Amino acid sequence: MAANFWTSTHYQQLMHPEDVDVVQQLDRDRGITLDDFKLVKMHISNYITKMAQLVKVRQRVVATAITYMRRVYTRKSLTEFDPRLVALTSLYLAAKAEENPEDIRYRFDIKDILEMEMKILEALNYYLVVFHPYRSLTQFLQDAGMMDLMQFTWGIVNDTYKMDLILIHPPHLIALACIYIASVSKDKDSVAWFEELRVDMNVVKNISMEILDFYDSMKNNIEERVNVIFGKLPSRS
Repeated sequence: MAANFWTSTHYQQLMHPEDVDVVQQLDRDRGITLDDFKLVKMHISNYITKMAQLVKVRQRVVATAITYMRRVYTRKSLTEFDPRLVALTSLYLAAKAEENPEDIRYRFDIKDILEMEMKILEALNYYLVVFHPYRSLTQFLQDAGMMDLMQFTWGIVNDTYKMDLILIHPPHLIALACIYIASVSKDKDSVAWFEELRVDMNVVKNISMEILDFYDSMKNNIEERVNVIFGKLPSRS
């Protein structure tokens, strides 16, 4: 893995939000809307997390797998790339990339996973480097003397992978946004500490609002909607 985010392919591939949320023509032809697209990606993020719990891989592997999946769907359609097979293959690929290989097969034949692995690698242009907010989160909380917020903020960071933030923002800004939410929620006076960082607080607050808006939107049960959306996609044997 590259040691410096700013010289990495991850940084080079950061995207504008409008370029991330694009429904491919094949999906539009099947009636998939932008809201449908976002819900499927969130559902598949949750699916990856559940599958990862069965093989007990590290959270970093889960986060990398979700990032791969989200990168793939900026270029490929749900119609072409079976979301659940993409989920398992992304987890399989992430486990290898993060040097945590596991036997991840489940409902799919290993041949299907290996074939999809090649398709995913091509869709990613073989760029597998992913930086995550977790390291920055720990360093920032230590520096701020707020290690008591670790569990709370860690959970918020995990939730950001149900969104496309990792494709859009540098990981350290995502970490700061999670700390900002946690400090406000827990009545921690962090104003002076944030000022010393000399980061653009408008960006940090905007990311924070995106996360809070996501939480608000998830108050409704989405499973029925997800089932309807999958009904629009090709049936898989």
